[in-house]
Amino acid sequence: MGKDKTIFTSQADDSKQTPVGSYRWAICALLFFATTINYVDRQVIGILAPVLQKQMGWSQIDYGYIITAFTGAYAIGMLFVGRFIDKVGTKIGYAVSMVVWSIAAMAHALAASVFEFGAARFALGLGESGNFPAAIKGTAEWFPKKERAYATGLFNSGANVGAIVAPLIVPWITLTWSWREAFVFTGLLGFVSLGLWLWFFEIPERQKRVSKAEVAYIQSDPPEPAAEKVPWLKLLKYRQAWAFVAGKFLTDPIWWFYLYWLPKFLNSRYHLDLANLGLPLIVIYSMTTVGSIGGGWLSGALIKRGWSVNRGRKATMLLSAVLIVPIVFASTVSEWWAVLLIGLAAASHQSWSANLFTTTSDMFPKKAVASVTGLGGMAGAIGGMLIATAAGFILQFTGSYLSLFILAGTVYLLALLVFHLLVPEIKELKMEG
Repeated sequence: MGKDKTIFTSQADDSKQTPVGSYRWAICALLFFATTINYVDRQVIGILAPVLQKQMGWSQIDYGYIITAFTGAYAIGMLFVGRFIDKVGTKIGYAVSMVVWSIAAMAHALAASVFEFGAARFALGLGESGNFPAAIKGTAEWFPKKERAYATGLFNSGANVGAIVAPLIVPWITLTWSWREAFVFTGLLGFVSLGLWLWFFEIPERQKRVSKAEVAYIQSDPPEPAAEKVPWLKLLKYRQAWAFVAGKFLTDPIWWFYLYWLPKFLNSRYHLDLANLGLPLIVIYSMTTVGSIGGGWLSGALIKRGWSVNRGRKATMLLSAVLIVPIVFASTVSEWWAVLLIGLAAASHQSWSANLFTTTSDMFPKKAVASVTGLGGMAGAIGGMLIATAAGFILQFTGSYLSLFILAGTVYLLALLVFHLLVPEIKELKMEG
């Protein structure tokens, strides 16, 4: 690997400065690629929804139930996957997750009814629930705190790239062959990610490709005291855990809404068919990539300029929440204004998300990070279940997206208020025991 320009000065001898390698960024690239595939797989059904709804005769409520099956399984998976990853390690835990979600993605090709699609989505949700707990834990293992938000923003932008790649390839595969091949091909991509992961990933101390200087730089934060695994009930004794859980519960459902209902919104409101959905979706998710990386960079830059972690994270989250508000007008404007408003909101969500995720490693010891992330992901998936079912009924009986966009535009400010009340200052938690 090439060398970057980062200089690490050891505390033992301030006169010696050692160039630090860049292998940690290769790990970030692995996390980015896996997250991209993860989001390609979950995005396929949203893009195909107008086609499948017509061919299968689904109602809006049927579609809502299918999406609820995924988010319900995602919530169940989040209840256990963080603990599983903490127990078996990031490498094995992430690999198991990739295998499960890739097989489940391909299984959609065999579905022929609402129940069968729901079953395939349920299996996909179980597998995909491992992505973020594993990626956040991997980031905590490979990056010092001052780089984690930026690294999180980078790998988290894979969600946006996946959402860009999906509308590029899924319509083409479907129009060339059929929707069944679209599920098979995208599912197979997961095994490519699996091979790269198993070949290149290991924790820093065991990775022969990384220099000793880089390992020292990665571990340059003050050492954390040795601690036993933290039970869930013990985690829930801490306001910091509840703050993260509340933030995910309130805001994750909005991202689920974008993923699964946005193609249907563009189809019903502006009459865009499968061949014409691609460009608006690509514009929206290209904007989200900028938001994900920019949000992580901004808070990191503020902290490097002397801001406290608390001030840097919350200022960036506040800016993100404010920029989301204009989406309340998305259903009342012309097509490309709607695309831009949704793109700005989705980009700001990813900025928010990158910083919210990073607060777990700001506040908790590494051994608890995946478990806390899993609890938050479970809460976000429960919120996703609620919005999927509610959206189905709202659209079935009103045909209007207005109330859904009003919710999307206002909930982040509420979430930040709740987070701040629970955690007035973001700082490292001294856990008992």
